[in-house]
Amino acid sequence: MKTTITTLQKMKQDGQKIVMLTCYDASFATLMDEAGVDILLVGDSLGNVIQGQTSTLPVTMDQMVYHTQCVARGNREALVLADLPFAAYQQSPQQAYENAARLMAAGAEMVKIEGGMVMVETVAFLAARGIPVCAHIGLQPQSVNVYGGFKIQGKTQHEAEVLKRDALALQQAGAAMVLMEMIPADLAKTVTESLSVPTIGIGAGVDVDGQVLVVYDMLGVFPGKKARFVKNFMHGVSSIQGAFESYVHEVRAATFPAAEHSY
Repeated sequence: MKTTITTLQKMKQDGQKIVMLTCYDASFATLMDEAGVDILLVGDSLGNVIQGQTSTLPVTMDQMVYHTQCVARGNREALVLADLPFAAYQQSPQQAYENAARLMAAGAEMVKIEGGMVMVETVAFLAARGIPVCAHIGLQPQSVNVYGGFKIQGKTQHEAEVLKRDALALQQAGAAMVLMEMIPADLAKTVTESLSVPTIGIGAGVDVDGQVLVVYDMLGVFPGKKARFVKNFMHGVSSIQGAFESYVHEVRAATFPAAEHSY
């Protein structure tokens, strides 16, 4: 059965965990879909893991359109979510709409944008025009130069209050889902309980509505230092398909992420 926004909303209401992975091509899309992954995220993380960039900032709209087309061709039932890359939506809601429309035409069924209160108007503009939005708060990789690196967000009382305010404002603006990256697990739980839309975590503990990882990280094939929230799901299995199935099982059972993967 095709996964839709309605499906994801019901999963939250029923307490069933949502499973998401990044995906950049048709072959992996088919394997993930067959393993039961609910959402395929065509992430601008392709800048890091495919292009070898040090950040997501160089990724272009043309590249995102191309990879979204590839993923859509390989997928059958999962929901395809695509990132709007850096400088493709920050200028104005109209700019965001034009580029989001390109991703939807390429096969995306939802788009993801980074930012809190500053993106409320844009989220409302897109949602009112039939484009579902996943809001991305907490650590925002496109703002890595502002943060001075990839650092945990929401650690202080002030930061936590800002994040909670942002999440509610984005939901009220029409966001269909909220993704939280690298924030304390207890804060992610509080935000999740305050929202009626599903939440997805990456480095945000187990008490969110779903989880996402970068596929190369969870397969253990991306070189370099691994983030605390990453687990290699190739351990103990004999195939990539087995790794995807193991990830789906552990997310559904809420055994991943464990305490050692959380902040």
